Order: sequence, then structure tokens, then C-alpha cells
Amino acid sequence: MDEQFLDSLYEAAVVPELWPQVLRRFQEIARGAGAVLIAVTPSSNRWISSSPEFDQVVSTHFNRFPGNERTRRLLERRHAGFLRDIDILSDAEMASEPVYRDYLLPQGLGIGVATSIASPTGEAFILHAERELGEGHVEDQLIARFDRMRPHLARAMLLSSRLEFERAQGAARALEAIGLPAAILDREGRALALNPRFEALIPSVAVDRPSRLGLVDTAADGLLGAALQARGQIASATVRSIPVARRENQPPLILHLTPIRGVAHDIFSRAASILVVTPVVVKDVPTADVVQGLFDLTPAEARLAALIAAGHRPREAAAALGVMEETARSTLKRVMAKTGLHRQADLIGLLRGAGVTSDPSGRG
Repeated sequence: MDEQFLDSLYEAAVVPELWPQVLRRFQEIARGAGAVLIAVTPSSNRWISSSPEFDQVVSTHFNRFPGNERTRRLLERRHAGFLRDIDILSDAEMASEPVYRDYLLPQGLGIGVATSIASPTGEAFILHAERELGEGHVEDQLIARFDRMRPHLARAMLLSSRLEFERAQGAARALEAIGLPAAILDREGRALALNPRFEALIPSVAVDRPSRLGLVDTAADGLLGAALQARGQIASATVRSIPVARRENQPPLILHLTPIRGVAHDIFSRAASILVVTPVVVKDVPTADVVQGLFDLTPAEARLAALIAAGHRPREAAAALGVMEETARSTLKRVMAKTGLHRQADLIGLLRGAGVTSDPSGRG
């Protein structure tokens, strides 16, 4: 048994930044061209590899050949040990399987050894080392050595996964301490952790659906769904702000969806985004599109409301919009009706955030 390797393995379980070093050592033991640790779900694959060069190999492997037989059969076998390519596919099958025929074999690769480990969260972790064809298949003695290591690998992977889940819960609790409702979401938008203030928003504002966290406000829910789908395409990790219209005793809210960025893919973290709820804040006057979303206003009503919030009188707003003052005043009446207010000063105060409760969960 490689005691030094096992020591580094358990270190990496607590310090995720060390996993690339573990993979490089595993690659050396396997005499491989690269090694990778993969988290597999029905909808996605996340991984961390032993080197940037091999990372490109893995990326091409999954992006060009999703659902390939190599990965599918390894997971299907549920074997409590390590398997080689020749243990799950025949030479004829490898010659006709696209991932081998069109990519691995032309690259001088296609001789691998791997094991899959099921997680209680529903994910499967795959540890894989890839050899060059000239090295030949992994020897039986090395398979036996890896099989002895496998229980330690499983414990380290599951410990990493559990610790990352607890970190996600800790992030939600930290936001609770400063008075903000927060939800930690996975890559599909399902809730992994909710702090008590966010739980207080269910079911009046949010709905904890099996498919993904949803919002009662249909328009806001559509925006949240679109933001979650676009999350992986946001290279700059920008925040998406989603307005939620006021409802009876609930003030208008802004939901901020922020991507969570981990170190080296951070494959053990199922958390992908954090959703934080704030009231209309005492800050800048909202833009017309935000006002429109908050109160279900028409574009014309929203433009007028934004001008009123900026301090313009109805006559000045009418001139700025190029409409008659009478038209502006009738539009303002509709705005007041939709916001449930009776005085223009109340509308200005609401849009600027004055007088809005500091606790969106309604606890005061």
C-alpha cells in the first residue's frame, strides 16, 4: 500500500485544492498519460484532471461524445473495484465506438483503468487513468493494488462531498445572520440549502419544486428559469437581478442570482448558485424596466413611474415623455392603483426604498 498516497488522499478530502496533486500521483502509479476525477449526474459531468493538457482530452471526450459506451458501461457494471477498457468492451466494439475510433485511438490513447463510486446524493464519482497505447493494458497486479486503495478513495471522495455540502449550508446561515433570505441551488436550480428567512418566503413567494426552485410570480419565475439556464454561459460570473412584484402584505423584492465559482472545478460541490432576496433598496432610483417588473406595469406606466421616482412632477414627466399632462396624470392613476398606493409621495418613497421593510420574510 502506498502510505504517502493515502495520506495525500485524506488531505485532499479536506482541502480540495490538493486533488490535482493526488491525481498526478495516481497517474504516476498507473504509468498513465493523465488522470481525472469525474462527478457524473444524469444531466452533467464535472471533473478535475491531473494537468491542463489532459483536461483538454477529458473535455473533448465528454463534449464531443456525450453518453458514450465507455462511461455508460463502467457505471452500469457497478463493480466494486477497478476495470480496464478490455473488461467492458471487446476489441471489435472499441473499433466501432466513436469515442475510440474518432478520438482516443488516433490520439494514441484508449487504454484506461477506472472505478466508479456511488454517492448518497445520487452522483457517481469516477477515478480514471489513461494510458498511451504503447504502454499496453494495465497489469493484473496493478489492478489488485488499486482495488486495495479503493475503500480509501471512496471515503475521501464522500468526505469531500459532505464537507462541500456543509460549506453551502454555512453560506446560507451566514446570510441569515445579516438578515438576508438565501437559497443555495444546484446546477439544475434545485434547492440544496435554505436558511430560515428564505423558508419563511415559502409558499407566498417561492415554491420548492422537485425540478427546481420556483417563484409564485409567473413573470419572475420565467426570468429565474432563464437565468439558471444561462448560468454556465456567464464567463464573467455576473449577478442576475430578478424583480418580484408586490403581493398583498409582501413588499416588492429583488432576487439576486450569483454563480458560485470553485477552485479547480470543485467537483465535489453540488452548489452552483446562491439566490439572495432583498427588498427594494435605499439606493439609486430603479430603472424603468425594473419598475415594470416589480409592479407589472406597462412600458409607458413604468417610464412615467421612474420619472416620478426621480423627482419629476407629472407636468415635467409629461413633457419628458412627449405626452399631454392629462395623459400623464391618468397613467399615474393606473400606476397608483397597481402599486396599492394613494399618494404620489408614497410612490416616490416606495420606489426609492424608503419605508420598505428591511426584512423581506416579513419578520420585521
